[in-house]
Amino acid sequence: MKIHETETVELKKSTSELKEAVISIVAMLNKHQRGEVWFGVKNDGMVVGQQVSDKTIRDVSKAIADHIEPKVYPVVEQVAIDERQCIKVQVEGGEHPYYAYGRAYIRVGDEDRQLSAKELENLILTKNRDRLRWDTAICDKATFDDIGASKLKSFLKLCGLTYDTIPNSLEKLNLVKGGKLLNAAVLCFARKPEKILPNARLRCAVFGTLDTTVTLDMKDFYGDVFTLISKAEEYILEHINIGMRLDGLLRVDVPEIDREAFREAIINAFCHRDYREYDSVNIAIFKDRIEIRSPGLLYGGLTIDSIRKKMVSARRNELLAELFQRSHRIEKWGRGIKMILEREPATEFEEIGTVQFIVTFKRKTGELTTGGFQGTGTQKSSQKSSQKILDMITSNPHITIREMAEGLKITDRAIKKNIDNLKKEGLLKRVGPDKGGYWEIISTNQGLK
Repeated sequence: MKIHETETVELKKSTSELKEAVISIVAMLNKHQRGEVWFGVKNDGMVVGQQVSDKTIRDVSKAIADHIEPKVYPVVEQVAIDERQCIKVQVEGGEHPYYAYGRAYIRVGDEDRQLSAKELENLILTKNRDRLRWDTAICDKATFDDIGASKLKSFLKLCGLTYDTIPNSLEKLNLVKGGKLLNAAVLCFARKPEKILPNARLRCAVFGTLDTTVTLDMKDFYGDVFTLISKAEEYILEHINIGMRLDGLLRVDVPEIDREAFREAIINAFCHRDYREYDSVNIAIFKDRIEIRSPGLLYGGLTIDSIRKKMVSARRNELLAELFQRSHRIEKWGRGIKMILEREPATEFEEIGTVQFIVTFKRKTGELTTGGFQGTGTQKSSQKSSQKILDMITSNPHITIREMAEGLKITDRAIKKNIDNLKKEGLLKRVGPDKGGYWEIISTNQGLK
């Protein structure tokens, strides 16, 4: 009989290595919730045997009982291998993390490694993830009257399911527990989820520089998670450059950032964010990049390196992810990151502190001559603000910069920048002094198409 060391099997020459054996038991329990230790077998698998008595068996049992927390109850028995006496210890336990002599260990291959504080935290979270999941928690503030029937009907149609009543339909989707709504039900189907869940919110902004010093536009959106995803996609398309390509005789719009790529990032932000954090999903559009920011770091021990190189996923909100999958918004096996990188290879992923995960898309400033983005030189966000300024001046030629800034909810500096551009384009001029003068629109037939 030949025995080999594995992640669940540890070999010891004799009970003189009892302390090390106790540590190995803890490491295996923390990794696999089970383990096996043999005394009388060298680590290369050679059986050497050892003296075994009732006292030896008791000493092994006592060491495990005295030095492992929480308590485990091993099976300790004398076993003959090749006519040599050995001791076999078998343990099982699901109350991890386990500690040996006050420290936690994890099994890596056939070695035992002490857990870091972060690894220990992740182990505890993993153990309690079902109990701690936000999406499967009961929402005490909500009732079935808060659910929008039309939203539910549309979703069920996408899933190929039939609508009955609101309670029965939600039951089909596992969104009810003990007759009460779960958080996921409210987030997806409530008529006004923001009245019950304050973080059912999307915040979007456009900045005029490479940082947040100049705000050109800022808006907050509220609603169910599917509406917020659509709003985020619309906002980005409204404020980035759109080029064109010809498909036969048809003109096809081509955003400077691949639409499928940033849409996938938006969906991931809402699907996998930490909803226990009060913050919203944020879209920040800068001159050189777009950032999609979601509360919470990567889940389940994933790293930036692992999501970039391997097709893996860990779901913080399993029930919510299931709803997204049912409605064909995400794929099951974590291919989203791979797709983003295939379409936008320069995409960057970053974790900030302990609170935020950011996906960054680089904006295109050059010109692609074959089937891609054709730079326009003027951002749609600037065009939109300039058109609004012209509309306000048409209504009131004496309007002040301060009044325009308040009306558009942007800074005085941003208004002045837009006015300077309008003057350079020959669309606007100032008649008279700053005080007592007025604005005159010269032409509206060019520049703002």
